[in-house]
Amino acid sequence: MHGKSPVARFYDLLADDYHLVYADWEASMARQGEALDAVIRSELGVERASILDCSCGIGTQTIALGRCGHRVTGTDISVAAVARAVIEAERRDVPLVAAAADMRQLPFADKQFDVVVSADNSLPHLLDARDVRKALSEMRRVLRHRGLLMVSTRPYEELLEARPTSTPPQLSTAPEGGRTITFQLWKWHDDGEHYDLEHFQLVPDGPTWSVRVRRATYWALTQRQLAEFAMEAGFTDPEWKTSEDTGFFQPVLTARAC
Repeated sequence: MHGKSPVARFYDLLADDYHLVYADWEASMARQGEALDAVIRSELGVERASILDCSCGIGTQTIALGRCGHRVTGTDISVAAVARAVIEAERRDVPLVAAAADMRQLPFADKQFDVVVSADNSLPHLLDARDVRKALSEMRRVLRHRGLLMVSTRPYEELLEARPTSTPPQLSTAPEGGRTITFQLWKWHDDGEHYDLEHFQLVPDGPTWSVRVRRATYWALTQRQLAEFAMEAGFTDPEWKTSEDTGFFQPVLTARAC
């Protein structure tokens, strides 16, 4: 990879403020960790697994899974996000091995992990089939035999029908005080599958508001497409679990490494 990618720039700019995406980041971390932990225990029958979160961001899922007793490693294409994940893990006494890395080129030997996680719609930052296959092949490579893949995305079947152009505003309050309003604008491409996202944060600035805008592009991968890509990458038994099934806020694809 040459130079910093648009995805890395997007999350570098967002790293300091990413917790404000949630109304209550701590509570959301706990809910997400409990939901993913329950899936891992159900699928693998173990209480403590070696987990790689290959799109860890500032540590939302990684730290939560560490709090559940798992051995966690986090990587992300954003150096700033990984640096913050390390700090947040230390603050919560969660042991975390972390590195900046592209999920298409993971810096680990073969068969190192029991579980690989890529949550919160990270994989759809890859905009074509070649890159998605490459990332999934890397995830399979670092998983032990019958290891567990867990990928969560937005519910794109529904979104492709509705073609939303924005998200509702989210009001959050930082622990140190101060309110922030977050929302997104979406512009769909002519191909009907990709969209540009503008992520807005409105932050109080004296008597007025400061506006921060970050931009990224996504591929609205359907569940069928992603399951097929996983099988092409060498996974078996792909299964989509709904939010109602898991308690996680997005649908979760599980599959097993051959």
